[in-house]
Amino acid sequence: MSTLPVTRRHFGRLGVLSAAALAMPAVLPAQPRAATAAPVRIAVGGQAGLYYLPLTVALGLGFFRDEGLDVRVVDHPGGGPALQALQAGDADLCCGAFEHVVRQHLRGVPYRSLVLLGRAPQLALAASTRHWPLKDIAGFRGLRVGVTAPDSSTQFLASLWLSQLGVPLDEVSFVAVGSGMEALSALRQGRVHALSQADPLITMLEQRGEVRLLADTRTLRGSVEMFGGNMPGACLYAPQGYVQHHGTEVQALVNALVHALKWLQTASPTDLARVVPQDYLLGDRGRYMAAFYKVRETLSPDGLMPDDGPVTAIRAVTRLQPESASTRVALDKTFSNDWVRRAKLKFQL
Repeated sequence: MSTLPVTRRHFGRLGVLSAAALAMPAVLPAQPRAATAAPVRIAVGGQAGLYYLPLTVALGLGFFRDEGLDVRVVDHPGGGPALQALQAGDADLCCGAFEHVVRQHLRGVPYRSLVLLGRAPQLALAASTRHWPLKDIAGFRGLRVGVTAPDSSTQFLASLWLSQLGVPLDEVSFVAVGSGMEALSALRQGRVHALSQADPLITMLEQRGEVRLLADTRTLRGSVEMFGGNMPGACLYAPQGYVQHHGTEVQALVNALVHALKWLQTASPTDLARVVPQDYLLGDRGRYMAAFYKVRETLSPDGLMPDDGPVTAIRAVTRLQPESASTRVALDKTFSNDWVRRAKLKFQL
């Protein structure tokens, strides 16, 4: 199978060699239900965020159970620690940013996205209206930015934005503040000058006038402006070895998440209120719902990876890792739409 060189001059003409481009059979065979004997462990980083709402819905409405699965979700402070749990064998799969899949491929580790949950990163970088230091941020030293955890997508977004302004990243302190109330306290106490976070937290702070936006990928337009193309967000991904040896479970997992994505297309505030745990609302149901409606368009309607998604992600990653720009990546190994296509047939999407 051929690979594609990832260089800046090739980005404009890189094509995505998708496994989904292979001819699909006219009638797909029925997929057997997964056995429930062995629990399926999914690592996630900050499940309370809207970033992982499809996962929360699939759990809350019993969609995994309907597929014959016993899913155990282990929550971590951010995407970096969740990935580490997967690498350590403490989880079978990970729900996190597609950007993590790309970075692992650049290191020679074959992870694969199974179903796309968000068609934008759904993150924002927001400066404290009380503690943000200077208008000329490029000249500031000692900047502290709150991120969920080291090596997380929140740190990736903040680093990308700051580097575009010419800020030396070795002059920036990325402070792990988790998400939710922990991050809120860090901002209010002045322990950080800015937060890189997902909703509902950013919308709540924005509506209270406590922050001003610096970078925003919670809308499709904002994401395209930031990344120059369709940038995939959250996905369910797994090591290639797991995919090869647990095909029935993989299809069942994708079925449940595609079902959740379909449900979210028409969900009302009342519907969400009976599924989302109360502590996820951060004490403000109204602002949580406002945040949901803001990011709703960025939820994938069906779980499919967009054609230009992997190329956009590689371009973003190599902007921060220019030394990897010439690394060859088999783009069709970073994802597959095959399981999603089967799930779409099942749920008539």
